[in-house]
Amino acid sequence: MATSLESSKPAVKVFVATTVMLTFISFWRAAAIVLSDLASSAYYAGGDAEKVIGKSAPWFILAVMLFSYCVRALYIESSAMFVRGGVYRVVKEAMGGGLAKFSVSALLFDYVLTGPISAVSAGQYLAGFIKDIGEYMHHPLQFSDNHFAAGVAVIVVVFFWWKNTQGIHESSRKALQIMAITTVMVVILIVWCTITILHAPVVQLPPSPLHPGVVALTHESLGWLYGTWVSHLTLVILFVGFGHSVLAMSGEETLAQVNREIEHPKLKNLQKTGMVIFVYSLLFTGLVSFFAAMIIPDNIRPSFFANLIGGIAMYLWGPLWAKLVFHGFVVLVGVLILAGAQNTSIVGANGVLNRLAEDGVLTSWFQRPHHRFGTSYRLINLIVVMQLATIILSKGNVFVLAGLYAFGVIWSFTLNALAVLVLRYTEPEQRQWKVPGNLRIAGKEVPLGVILIFLVLFITAVINLFTKYEATISGVAFSVILFGLFTYSERRTARERHGMPEKLDQFRVYGNQELGSGAMDVRPGNVLVAVRDPRNLYYLRQVLARTNTAKQDVVVMSARLYHREHTFSGSTVLEASQVFDHYEQELFTAAVAVAEKEGKPIHLLVVPATDVFEAIMVTAQRLGSSRVVCGLSNKLSADEQAKLTGDAWERLPEPRPRLTLEVIGPDGIREYALGPHTPRLRPQDVELMHQLWLNITSDPKFAGAHHYHIVALALEELKRELSTEQRAQLLAKLQEEMGQREGGGGSASSN
Repeated sequence: MATSLESSKPAVKVFVATTVMLTFISFWRAAAIVLSDLASSAYYAGGDAEKVIGKSAPWFILAVMLFSYCVRALYIESSAMFVRGGVYRVVKEAMGGGLAKFSVSALLFDYVLTGPISAVSAGQYLAGFIKDIGEYMHHPLQFSDNHFAAGVAVIVVVFFWWKNTQGIHESSRKALQIMAITTVMVVILIVWCTITILHAPVVQLPPSPLHPGVVALTHESLGWLYGTWVSHLTLVILFVGFGHSVLAMSGEETLAQVNREIEHPKLKNLQKTGMVIFVYSLLFTGLVSFFAAMIIPDNIRPSFFANLIGGIAMYLWGPLWAKLVFHGFVVLVGVLILAGAQNTSIVGANGVLNRLAEDGVLTSWFQRPHHRFGTSYRLINLIVVMQLATIILSKGNVFVLAGLYAFGVIWSFTLNALAVLVLRYTEPEQRQWKVPGNLRIAGKEVPLGVILIFLVLFITAVINLFTKYEATISGVAFSVILFGLFTYSERRTARERHGMPEKLDQFRVYGNQELGSGAMDVRPGNVLVAVRDPRNLYYLRQVLARTNTAKQDVVVMSARLYHREHTFSGSTVLEASQVFDHYEQELFTAAVAVAEKEGKPIHLLVVPATDVFEAIMVTAQRLGSSRVVCGLSNKLSADEQAKLTGDAWERLPEPRPRLTLEVIGPDGIREYALGPHTPRLRPQDVELMHQLWLNITSDPKFAGAHHYHIVALALEELKRELSTEQRAQLLAKLQEEMGQREGGGGSASSN
C-alpha cells in the first residue's frame, strides 16, 4: 500500500467463479484436436526418415507409431493425476522447478520448430502440385520449392499470429470437420493404393532393418557416431533408425492440454481418445510410408521426400486427370491440417509460457493483456518472431527443420516419463489409472512398464544427441539460454514482488465453483454491470447514481478471457489465483474508487470465460439479475452487442430469465429486452396495424377480431412464405425496410 492509512483499510471481498461456463467436449472432438497436430506428421515424417536411414524407414515409422501408445499411456496416467497437466506441471510436481524449467525449454524448442516445419511442409506440397499442373498443361514451371515453401510458411505464420492476437481460436467443431475431410482423403488413399498394388506386376515390401546393410550407415544418419565401433552394433543401429523416425510421434503434449475439456466420465473418455488417436495415426502415418515404398519407383522417390503423399498420388493406377484431382485434394487437406498444426504450436507455446508467468518464472510484463483483444500478445509476438526466424534461417528446407525438430520431441517425452516414474514413488497413493506392467515384489510395486518406456525414450534421446549433432547443438544452446533467462527472470520477479510497494487495493479472493446469489450474498433482482477498462467506468458511475443500493444490489463483473491456455470448447476448473491477477486488481481498484465516490456498496465478481457474452448471461441467470449493464464496445455497435447478448441468452438452459440489457455510450442509453417480449413498434407500424383492423372489422362477420388476430395472421403467413420460393423476395423487402430510417423511441428490441 502507498500509505499507512491505505494499509489500515480492510481488504474488499472479491468473489471468483473458478469454472469456465461452457460445455465439455466429446472424446471424438478431443481426438480430432490432437490429430490435427499429430496426423500432420504423416505429411513429412516418412520422407525425412527414408532420406536419412534408407529404404527400411517404413518399418521404423511403424515401430514409432506402435510405441506411441506407450508414450500416450504415460500422458493418460499423468493427466488422470493432474487435470491441467502437461510436461511442465508433471515434471515440477515430481522433480522441482529446475528440471521443470529445462523441460519447458525443450518443449518450447519443439513448439518453435513444429509450427515452421508444418507450414513449410504445406508450402512444399503446394509447390509440387503447382509444378504437376504446369507439366499437365505443357507449361513447366521452374522455381525453388524451398523458397516458395518458405514464403507460404511466412504467410501462414503471420496469419495465425494475427488470429491469436485477436483471440480467435480454432474450435473443436472445426477440428472435427477438418479431420472428417482428412478421413475421406485417407480412405480414398488406402483403397486406391491397394488397387494400385493389386494391379502392379511385382510388389515388394520395404527391406527389413534387421538385415545387415539395409540401414544406411552414413555421416548423415550416424552423426558423431560415424566411424566408431558402436555404430556397427545391431541394437545401436536399430535405435539410430528409431531416433530418426521419432518425429512421427509429435503432438502428444496436446492430449494433456485438451484433457481438461473432455466430458464425464473423463478418464474413460480420455482412454477412448487415446485409442482413436492410436488407430488413426497408425493407419495414416504408418501406411503412407509403406505405400510410398511400394508404389513410387526407387529411383524417383527421393525427389518426393518432401512431398511424399503427393508423389503417391501421381503414381497411382488410373488416368492422369484423376490422379491430378486427387493430388489437389491431398494438397487441400495438407494445407488445412498442416496450417492447423502451425496454429496449435502458437497456442501451445503461449499456454506454456503463460503457465510460467503465473508461477512467477516470467515477469508480469509478458502477461499484460492486449488493450483491445485481451490476449497475451507479447508472448505471442515472442513465439512468432522465433518461428519466423526459424523459417528464414532454414530457407524453407523441411529436412533441416525435421532434423532439429526431434530434439525437443524426444527430450520432452523422456522428462515426462521420468517424472511419472518418480511420482510412482513420491506419491504412491491410489491412482485412477496406471500404465500397465506393474509387478509386486516383496510387497512393493515395481512399475516395470513405466521403467521400460522411460529406458526406450532415454536411450533414444541419448543416441539422438550423437546422431543428430545439428539438433543437439541447436537444441542444447536454445535450452541452456532459455533456462538461464527463466532463472534470471524468476529471481527478478521474486525481487519485484517483495521489494516494491503496492499501489493498488488489496482484495480478499474467494474462489467457488458454484456461482449463485446465495454464495455472493446478493439479492435476486440485482443489477449486473460488466466492466473491462479501468480507465473507462463512466457507466458504472451512472448505474450507481440512479440505483438505490439499499433495495437493489449492484454486482460488478469482469469476464476474464481464457486466452492463457486455449480451450476449444469446454469447462475447466481453475485456481482463483489464475483468474484474479494484476489486471483484475487494477480494474477493481478503479471500480471501488467509483463506488466510494458515490458512497454506495458494490459486489465484485470475476468469471473466466471463452465467450464474454455467454459468461455474462450465465452469470445473470445464476445471480437472478433483473438488469445487465455494459459500456459501448469500441469494436461493436450497440445493436451488435445486443444481438450477441441475445444469442447467448437463447443458449441458456430453461427456465431462462426475463432480462433487460442496457448499453451505455457517450451519446446515451440503448435499452434492449432479451428473449421473447412485446416488440417496440414505430408509430407508422401501429397505424398500419390499426388500418388493417378497421378494414377487416368493417365486415360484420369479423366484428370480434382484435389487433392481435391481425398480427397472428400476418406472422403465420410470413412463416409460410419464408419456406417457399418467395423467400428471397421477402428478404429483399426486409433489407429495404431495415435500410429505412427508424423514427422515435430511445430503446430497441434485441430480436
